[in-house]
Amino acid sequence: MQHPSPTTDNRAEAKSRFNAALEEAKAGAAALKAEGRDRATAYRDQAKHKGDDLAAEAKAYGEEAKVKGRELATEGKVKAGEGLRSLSKLVNENAHQVDEKLGAKYGDYARSASKSLDGYAAKLDEKSVDDLVEDGREFVRKSPGKALGIAAIVGFMLSRLFRGSR
Repeated sequence: MQHPSPTTDNRAEAKSRFNAALEEAKAGAAALKAEGRDRATAYRDQAKHKGDDLAAEAKAYGEEAKVKGRELATEGKVKAGEGLRSLSKLVNENAHQVDEKLGAKYGDYARSASKSLDGYAAKLDEKSVDDLVEDGREFVRKSPGKALGIAAIVGFMLSRLFRGSR
């Protein structure tokens, strides 16, 4: 019986060890890949839940802001109506003085203006805030130049009003 040479034994043993090391490396790489995939899935799920939580929180704040905005708009609408009525009453009460100083024709203009202001106040009371917003949007669509001019004038008047109150 012939014995293999020591060199052949060494080569076979080296090849066997190399193959074992290669299999071990493949198994390690597969385990690392699986662990990486699991961690990526966990991080993705965690980020998704955090994003969902933030979105829900933002939605809640948005709803809260909508409710508060509607309350403020309703309050502003009521105060605007009261202001128009007060101005109407003031103009009407002073129409007789206009009659005396400028003539009946101008007094009639004052009374007509008073009725118009009272009519605007009544129309304002009849409409909801949503209706007023839609009317405003329609006005801007139809007359963007006028809307811009009115906004500039109102802004100027408000700035003068608040500058004077300091």
